[in-house]
Amino acid sequence: MAEDLLGQKLDPQIVHMLPEDVVRRYKVLPIKSQGNVLEVAMVSPDDLEALDEMRLLTGADIKPVLVSENQLMAIIDKHFRVEESTKQALIDMRMEGLKAARDQKTVIIENKDQVSDQPVVKLMNSIINGAIAARASDIHLEPQDPEMRVRYRIDGVLHDVMNIPKHVEASLVSRAKIISNMDITEKRHPQDGHVSVAFQGKPYDLRVSSMPDISGEKMVLRILDKNQMLLGLEELGLVGDDDRLIKELVAKPYGMIFVTGPTGSGKTTTLYSILNYVNNEQVNIITVEDPVEFRLSGINQTQINPQADITFASELRAILRQDPNIIMVGEVRDKETAEIAIQAALTGHLVFSTLHTNDAPSAVARLVDMGIEPFLITSTVIGVVAQRLARKICNECHGQGCNFCYKTGLKGRTGIFEIMKVTDEIKKIIQDRASASAIKELAIKQGMKTLQKSGAEKVKQGISTEEEISRVVYSE
Repeated sequence: MAEDLLGQKLDPQIVHMLPEDVVRRYKVLPIKSQGNVLEVAMVSPDDLEALDEMRLLTGADIKPVLVSENQLMAIIDKHFRVEESTKQALIDMRMEGLKAARDQKTVIIENKDQVSDQPVVKLMNSIINGAIAARASDIHLEPQDPEMRVRYRIDGVLHDVMNIPKHVEASLVSRAKIISNMDITEKRHPQDGHVSVAFQGKPYDLRVSSMPDISGEKMVLRILDKNQMLLGLEELGLVGDDDRLIKELVAKPYGMIFVTGPTGSGKTTTLYSILNYVNNEQVNIITVEDPVEFRLSGINQTQINPQADITFASELRAILRQDPNIIMVGEVRDKETAEIAIQAALTGHLVFSTLHTNDAPSAVARLVDMGIEPFLITSTVIGVVAQRLARKICNECHGQGCNFCYKTGLKGRTGIFEIMKVTDEIKKIIQDRASASAIKELAIKQGMKTLQKSGAEKVKQGISTEEEISRVVYSE
């Protein structure tokens, strides 16, 4: 039976008898020391390589104790969290700051040679590794007075992690720019960059953005984890009727399907998962994206570049000459793109795209606002999926708050969906230029489950809470 470590107070000196890289590599943690015997919590107590290495490093006899992986990793993250792992780097950099002050100079790292052997390297690595370990989607480096604030976005919510001394700020920003191939001398204009990193043997892509701020430069590093992007439909939260409806829509040979919702609602993840579901050797799938977030095996992906006059519209025209079966357009932003996408659907292609609307029926109104004629909408749009992401009740503490969920009681996210099939009756009122509310009323009569109802079902099933659903779904 696995040991229950939750609630146990562990001695930090014993916990740190093994270095962090060994702890994470073998998924082990020293928990008790008596005489020459070191008790070690292990996910795999029969791992002979791990046992031998721990004996070598500690000089002690190892007594393995079985523990669940989820529990052990949460406790490791607690004891080796980013604040602890960056402490020495900050101390070293404070010493540099004091020396610079004595010399009446400011330490600002402006070239790669200066940065490569500085404590700022360890600091940046610790911040990135800490974010990945915490399952964060974004790292925010925010210039504030008197110190720079570091925050992680975890399950859609920002959490304060640490503060960086002001004299370290410029060095940290320069380090972020260097690793993402930005111009470290450019401070007046926004920049975008990219870097690939590895953590615990897994690759991650980071999209990096800098923006001038009145207090300095703000940086955001978005962490892209391919394992989180390529989910099965059930893992998205599509179950029962939702799963059946989606599969029914994507099985159509042609037409348009929109996924709608605000930024951060999981639209891209849903589209990637759908593309993965429909992908096979008999179909030619081409995407045009801004940017391409992940390379999908067996799918042809293109990226827009407005500076080179490569837009959604221009790429769509080229795609139509490439004999596609299925086309994914990252976003329909204007009339020109909408018209070409509609033309593709009219000529026998299945087209997926996204729109920024609050619910499914509003997608029709959005297209009309762009200048698309209702008869073109009814001839092509076969379905609209509106979605949100809601945090789930933590499985470990059942909502009470623990180390696994950062004391929030919520861990991980699930999709909440509103799926509108464009039926003949709905087509008729679209032709009559009906309002979004009228379309919604008819869709509900025909069985459409609203975002509110979908959210209520997640609460009833014990997946999420009323407060969390109210936070992510606007209730009229």
